[in-house]
Parts: sequence; structure tokens; C-alpha cells
Amino acid sequence: MDWTDDGIVLSARRHGENALVVTLLTKEHGRHAGLVRGGASARNRGLYQPGNRLAVSWRARLSEHLGNFSCELQRSWAARLLQAPLPLLALSAATAMLDSALPERAPVPGLFESVEELIASLDNPGWQIGYIRWELALLTELGFGLDLSACAATGEVEELVYVSPKSGRAVSAAAGGIYRDKLLALPGFLLAQEADVAPKDICDGLKLTGYFLAKYVLGDTRDGLPAARQRLAEGFMKAMA
Repeated sequence: MDWTDDGIVLSARRHGENALVVTLLTKEHGRHAGLVRGGASARNRGLYQPGNRLAVSWRARLSEHLGNFSCELQRSWAARLLQAPLPLLALSAATAMLDSALPERAPVPGLFESVEELIASLDNPGWQIGYIRWELALLTELGFGLDLSACAATGEVEELVYVSPKSGRAVSAAAGGIYRDKLLALPGFLLAQEADVAPKDICDGLKLTGYFLAKYVLGDTRDGLPAARQRLAEGFMKAMA
């Protein structure tokens, strides 16, 4: 059993003295793990950083086995962000969520390209907006998309400023007024392109997508959102303070 593909590193954990179990998001084979012998050596220290793009070959005696990876570096995204703490946190958050949320060995068409586009944008102005929109798209990709097109209570399409935590549908200012303490804020940039986005809008956006990722996608995991994703939200809160 063997195949070749392109992959984005999601995680790597030590196995024995000098090996790694590496989990990749691949183009054709979804989230897939494999053993890399010698992966923990000093020579390969930077190869298996989350976000890096690799050319990968996988081989195993039987398809259900863990198998072995042979990898070559195509693009080192992580190295570009070493001097940018929040974008680097966003890279860690995205890869950690995919590692936790995606079923193993299930193809996810189109997701590989969207992840690579996200990673490539993390050193561009306005990357925060793109990151939150990516999380929103991830919810849709996994079958838990939010309906932000009209008010859940009245059908109105104007002044949509809340989201119901129960239904995942938008709520207008008028309909949600008396319930606003129980609703999630809906930042305007998720509905339209906006020139000026306040730091609070970014925090509200992360809170919104994080709530539904934890509820629907990661609800059956012990710890909810990955630690890297929690640190990203905390980093923005500190930056806003």
C-alpha cells in the first residue's frame, strides 16, 4: 500500500528516541498520520513545523496500518512568521483545530487549497479578517454553517447585529434587543467588506466562530478548543486592552 501526495503539517509528536508521528492535511487523502523515522533529528528539526508544505510518500504493508512517511520540504510557512507573534498563533490555531476536528483519512475536497491560501495571507494587512472568515468557512465545510442571510425571528435582512447561540442564525437589532445579553455579537465585516474594522470586531468574530467550533465540531473532545486557538483569542484581547 503506497501513495504520493502534497501535505500541510498539522502536528508532530515524538515516538521513541528519534522518530515522529506526523499528521498531515493532504490534498487527496484528507488528514493522515504516518511515522517518520529520524524525524526528531537535528537535521529535520525545522521540517515538521505546523503549516509547512511537504511532498510526501506513504507506505504500509496494510491500509489500516500507521505506515511510514517520506517527506521533502516544499515551502516553510512557519519560518516566515517567526517575528510575528499573532499571525504565528493563528497558524498554530488553524493547524491544531484541523488536527482535532477532521476525521482521519477522509478526503475533504477544496480544504487543502483554502488552508494554504489562509497561511499565505497571514503576513498581509487585514489577515485577522481573513482568518475569522476562514473559520466561518470551515464550519460550513464540516456541515455546521451559520445562516447570516436574514433575521431568524422576522426575516429582515437589515441591521443584523446578533447571532443566536442555539440556531446559528442572524438576529436583527430590533428582534434581539431584549435578549442581547444571551446573543452573540455579529461583526459587520462578516456580512460585507468594511474599510475600518475595530479591534473589538475582531474579538467578537473570534468569539462567534470559536463558540460554534467548540459546540458543533469539537464538542465531543475533552478540552474543547485547542490551546493554541484559546491563546489566539487571548492575544487579541490583550492587544485590545
